[in-house]
Amino acid sequence: MKIDIFPHIFPKKFFDRMLKVASGKRYMQKRTRGIPVLVDLDLRLKIMDRYEGYVQVLTLASPPIEALGGPRLTPDLAHRANDGMAEIVAKHPDRFPGFVASLPMNNPDAALKEIDRAITQLQATGVQIFSNVNGRPLDRPEFRQILERMAAHDLPIWMHPARLDSFADYRAEKRSKYDLWWAFGWPYETTIAMGRLVFSGLFDRLPDLKIITHHMGAMLPYFEGRAGHGLDQLGSRTDDPDDAGALTRLKRRPLDYFKMFYGDTALFGAHHAMQCGLAFFGADRVLFGTDMPFDPEKGPGFIRETIAAMERMRATPEEKAKIYEGNARRLLRLKPC
Repeated sequence: MKIDIFPHIFPKKFFDRMLKVASGKRYMQKRTRGIPVLVDLDLRLKIMDRYEGYVQVLTLASPPIEALGGPRLTPDLAHRANDGMAEIVAKHPDRFPGFVASLPMNNPDAALKEIDRAITQLQATGVQIFSNVNGRPLDRPEFRQILERMAAHDLPIWMHPARLDSFADYRAEKRSKYDLWWAFGWPYETTIAMGRLVFSGLFDRLPDLKIITHHMGAMLPYFEGRAGHGLDQLGSRTDDPDDAGALTRLKRRPLDYFKMFYGDTALFGAHHAMQCGLAFFGADRVLFGTDMPFDPEKGPGFIRETIAAMERMRATPEEKAKIYEGNARRLLRLKPC
């Protein structure tokens, strides 16, 4: 079986509400509204039928819940999203073995309540957060309880990148051009979020916390050498007191903590990059994910290309079995089909 742990969807009731409360020009709205598979469940099932043994653990598509409105509005949006995904799972358990809950991260108290509701009442397999919360880093104190709560539930956190074209690539400009904010900004976002969590001491406090990074850990596998030897020298090249004291607050090398994250195979069919990620994380920390339906063919392309890359990747049959199915069943506590 192939368990896709990072496809995206908009449940219909959530989608309708999102259209009413969010401007059509806000946060990738043009892009998401042009992909019918995000909302059309019948079309999604037809695409899935092309691939034998292929099932999906549903995650909400961008934008982040907190980008759609203020803290009074977002708890209702999270409820609608999670209730909608839970209904799809209940109706088609053989096609969708689980879903990942979304949270109103600009309302941390409501987010904590939604974690417990989604997991205990709706049987969510974990939660999705983004690499920043409307520009605020995940290592801020207000988000600490959310990470601790997920460690207590012993279920994974899915980390999706978030960055807009308004984040300029150069200080002299007002926006990022040519979709570079997405193509290169998103991997950077994920990597920076991972680094901030590492240096916050997160994994010393919560060594069993599971965070699945979208797109195979972003820049980390390729830049292992820089992250390893470079960050071992943190504080030796600057006068920043926080830099100087950062290593003394950690129990291990920074690189060791980066390898405690998990990665998915959503690399758009780049088998050589998948091999790099596999070498970095190891077979026990890589999961099959496609990013469906964000491809030019509006659904089938990334599934087909990711499976083809899996077949081309240099890995043993046992390693591929873990990536396709075993790791998802173990981490998400999925029931046997």
